Formats: sequence, C-alpha cells, structure tokens
Amino acid sequence: MSSRQSESADLLHAASQVFVPIYQPRPFVLDHGRGARLWDTDGREYVDFAAGIAVCSLGHADAELAEVLSAQASRLWHTSNVFHNQPAIELAQALIRSASFARRVFLCNSGAEANEAAIKLARRWAAQQGRPAERRSILTYSGSFHGRTLATVTATAQPKYQQGFEPLPPGFVHARFNDLSATEAALADGSVCAVLVEPVQGEGGVMPAAPGFLSGLRGLCDRYGALLILDEIQCGMGRTGTLFAHEQDAVEPDVVTLAKALGGGFPIGAMLAGSRVADTLQHGAHGTTFGGNPLASAVARAALRRLAEPALLQHVAVRGCELREGLVAMARDTGVFSDVRGRGLMLGGVLAQHLRGRAGELVDQGIAHGVLVLQAGPDVLRLVPPLVLDDLDVKDGIARLRMAVDAFLGIDAH
Repeated sequence: MSSRQSESADLLHAASQVFVPIYQPRPFVLDHGRGARLWDTDGREYVDFAAGIAVCSLGHADAELAEVLSAQASRLWHTSNVFHNQPAIELAQALIRSASFARRVFLCNSGAEANEAAIKLARRWAAQQGRPAERRSILTYSGSFHGRTLATVTATAQPKYQQGFEPLPPGFVHARFNDLSATEAALADGSVCAVLVEPVQGEGGVMPAAPGFLSGLRGLCDRYGALLILDEIQCGMGRTGTLFAHEQDAVEPDVVTLAKALGGGFPIGAMLAGSRVADTLQHGAHGTTFGGNPLASAVARAALRRLAEPALLQHVAVRGCELREGLVAMARDTGVFSDVRGRGLMLGGVLAQHLRGRAGELVDQGIAHGVLVLQAGPDVLRLVPPLVLDDLDVKDGIARLRMAVDAFLGIDAH
C-alpha cells in the first residue's frame, strides 16, 4: 500500500469512528478541485457532474471567489444581526435587483432555513388576515423535497424522509405534482394559506413543472387567497438556463427561497419576499445568529453577479443541450434510460423499467470510471455539474459515464 493509500485508509477509518452515521459516503476522500474536475487523496481524477449537489456552480477553487473570501476574511468575519455589515446589505440589494418581484430579503444559512422562514411568513401573513390556525395549512406536492427540519421534512411529501420522526407538525397537506385539479380540490375549502412548490423537483427525480402548471397555480392561489412560494434552492441561480427557473414560466411568485449555488460552495440561504408579504415579519418575528454573515454575503454577492451574466446563462443552455444529447445517445445505444428529462444543466436519466431501483449501483460505477454523478431516488441518475464546465468536460464526462454504463450493464465495451 502506498503512503497516499495508507493516508486515505486512515482517514476513512477515522470517519467511521467519529461521525454520527447518518450518511454513507463512498469510500474515498476528495482532496482538491479545479473547475469541473476533482482529485481524491490517492491522486485519482474525476469529472464532476455533481457539483456538491448543485452547489459549486462556478466550479472548484474559483479564483475570484477565493480572492473575495480572502479579502473579507481579513476585514470582518461576523457581527450578528444586532449590527449592520456592508456585504449583507449589498447582497440583499443585488438579489432585489435580480428578482423583479422581490421587495425584501431574509438571509440565513441553508435551504431548509430559507423554507422554514417562508413557512413562518405564510402562517404569520394568514394570521394577520384574520384566518384561524386551522386555515393556515401549507400545500406541497408528491415528490417534493424542502429540507430536513421537522417542519420542512413534513412539507416534503415523501414518507421515506418522515418515518420514525412522528409526531410530525400539523398544518401540511399534499397533492399530486403537475395536477391542477388536485390542487384546486385542496384549496377549495379555504384551509390552505400557501402553496410551496419546486419549479423543477430535484430529489423527486428531476421532474420539471409541466407547461402551464406554475401559471395555473398562480391563478388558483389568487382565486382562493393563498400565497405562491417557489422553492428554487436547487433549480435556481442559473441552473436551468435562466437566473430563476420560474422566469421560464412567466409567473410572479410571492416568495422565493434560495440556497445551494447562491454561495458558490459557501453556506448561505435566502428568502425573497414580494410586495404582498414584504412587511409581514416584523421585529422579533424570526431570527438567525449567522444569517447575513459577512463572509458568506461577500462570496454570494460575487457569485450572484457571475451567475446572472447573460453569457453564462447562454453557456448553460449550450452545455445543457450537449449533455442531454450525450445521455439520449447513451439511452439509444444501451437502453439504460427510458427517458431523459430536466432543464439546462439539471438533468435526470430515468432508468429503464428492468433496471429500476439500481441508480446507486450506477453511481458507484461512475466513481470507478472517474465521473461523479448523483441519484434522485432509486430510479433516476441525476447530473447537476458546475455551470462553467467546458465542451471537453462534457465529452470526457460522457465518455466515462458510457464506460460506467457498459460495466453496469455487463456489456463488453470492446
């Protein structure tokens, strides 16, 4: 065993001893990255089609983000929200300029926190309208994923995430995704104060909202007096080819939640509130110690500027088409996928019927062949690479994934 391999083995053993065993990370240790490539402690290179679960959208070790972080680290690390800091103010201003509907911003540390803030805002707004507690439910959808706190895991309409954590908080109801009739049936009795929905479901299998679904939701929310909250934590920040995914549906939400790519890899979340609800949460109604942290805010401000550039968004569209074409060709040649779906650089390959339940095995084969991919449930291979990957990254990654698919299917590539 080489010294590198010995070091990796020691690290993996230490990890098995010290962490609460919530996760089952693959048995290798990532060490450093550059752009859309990563290397582990054994020196193996990987094409990264995972981006830290759609987080590292500007790639790894981005020079500008590193410079911004270093500069801020030498000035001010933390203030709390008892005091103002310049990076947080400038980030909030930039978010409002970027989102035409937004009037106020709440900064936090993660997507779950952003969704918690949105849920609390919706409930407080309903209370201010004179609605009793039993008429302040939140409607979410089958296949959704909104976080792991007790409230957001209850909002997540997937029982596998909820089992063993009962009793769950009341006040959440679920309907079928992309089903306006089911939505109207849930709204009709006036018990729902807000609809919370992902324009493109991530953990639910990379499932986009059907054409007309979000605009239909906007109409139903207006008709029945409910807020429309869009969870863009995974699909926002340029991932689908527009800065906000809902821009493609020409719909104006009341609230949008963000995280993941907003910080380019530095933890941050945000809730954007439109004019209807901008002043709902007043002094003392909510809070977070680290929200608006100067380090996170400075990095996010730089990341947001880059992610909003038209040239980058066009780049996402081009690379997304190339990546989709590669997956479609793979499906045609091998039969591994029955469908390829998604938008921009948020793509899912749905495993053929006889391969359902085996997405994790294909992820493992990808690692063995030098490409990092994700699964979205047991049946869907998920690709959410850095938005800055180039054509060589796409070609190389697809070639490696094809070798992984051949091994997965037991096909002799030669």
